[in-house]
Amino acid sequence: MRNATKITSAVLATGALTLGLSACGSGKDSGASDYSGPLVVAATPTPHAEILDYIKDNLAKKAGLDLQVKEVTDYVTPNTATEDGSVDANYFQSKPYLADFNAKRGTHLVSVADVHLEPLGLYSHKVKSVDALKNGATVAVPNDADNESRALKLLAANGLITFKDGGKGQETPQSIDKNPKGLTFKEVEAAQTARSLDDVDAAVVNGNYALSAGLKPAKEALVLESAKGNQYVNVLAVKKGDEKDPRVQKLAKLLNSAEVKKFIEDKYNGSVIASF
Repeated sequence: MRNATKITSAVLATGALTLGLSACGSGKDSGASDYSGPLVVAATPTPHAEILDYIKDNLAKKAGLDLQVKEVTDYVTPNTATEDGSVDANYFQSKPYLADFNAKRGTHLVSVADVHLEPLGLYSHKVKSVDALKNGATVAVPNDADNESRALKLLAANGLITFKDGGKGQETPQSIDKNPKGLTFKEVEAAQTARSLDDVDAAVVNGNYALSAGLKPAKEALVLESAKGNQYVNVLAVKKGDEKDPRVQKLAKLLNSAEVKKFIEDKYNGSVIASF
């Protein structure tokens, strides 16, 4: 991983969460095809855990699903816990992030259902428009490869930078060709981007972290990703081989139900968009 701002509290929190998830165990029996007990799903709080809690409280019992939701606040623990069997599934990430994580960490995770898109947005406590960003402004971006590339492509789509390869690859600050405002980039953990707004001129924030921080993406973002043809839909993921777990199949069906779509539309008012 490239040099990034290190947030000690976040690291400590991640360690604690990992221990908690390991302690809770998985509902999967030791038999390869014997799935029993509750389905334990790791999810970031907003909107993922909120959507799962809605299902747990309103839809799961009728579907014959015993659902347990384990909240996590980082983008690593849910995948490592799914890989080692501490949880049965996770719901927090996009397909490109999942593919990149598998490639770099040697995990074996697969997507089983597309659920929603959280448009990535550029926010600021100091300016009201992209044009108002001063020369030499500092912009915080997520430090994981997938979300950083996505963040930089958002800036490029709005005329702030251009890329040497035209934006066709996985971009980093080193990929930038033209940077008319001389922007500098501060790489921080995705969970810290919203919290960095008082220390930088602007920050690119993932939709779930924007909502958790009380930001209103549809109203407050200086620029926002377009949902049309967007590859960054968030998915329900499991370890390869568990796709046919009947509990997972039940949850996938519920996540793509008309009831969940209405819940997303009513609760998030365009800041989270159902992808089914």
